Amino acid sequence: QVQFVESGGGLVQPGGFLRLSCAASGTFNIFTMGWYRQAPGKQRELVASITSGGVTNYADSVKGRFTISRDNAKKAVYLQMNNLKPEDTADYYCNRRPAVPSWGQGTQVTVSS
Repeated sequence: QVQFVESGGGLVQPGGFLRLSCAASGTFNIFTMGWYRQAPGKQRELVASITSGGVTNYADSVKGRFTISRDNAKKAVYLQMNNLKPEDTADYYCNRRPAVPSWGQGTQVTVSS
C-alpha cells in the first residue's frame, strides 16, 4: 500500500528557508516523485518533480529557489526551499507523478513577517 508522510513545515520569515521531507512506503524507486502544494482557496499544484534517475523539473514560480532530491535507499524525497516568499504559503504534499489517490496529511508552510 502506498503511503506518504510529509514533515518539516513551519513558520518562516520572507527570505528564509525550510527543508521538507517525505517518507514513502510501497514501491518507490521506479516512480517519478513530486512535491505539490495547495494554498488556501486554490487548487493543488505541482511545484517540483524528480524522475527515478534524478532528472528534475520545477514550476516557474519556484525555479532557482527550490531544489528537489530523493534517496531511493530510504524511500525519501526532499524539498529544499530557499528565499521563501509569502506566496509560497501553502500545505505541501508529496506523491508520485502522476499522483495516486493516497495523499498524506501534508505539512504546512507559512511565510510571514
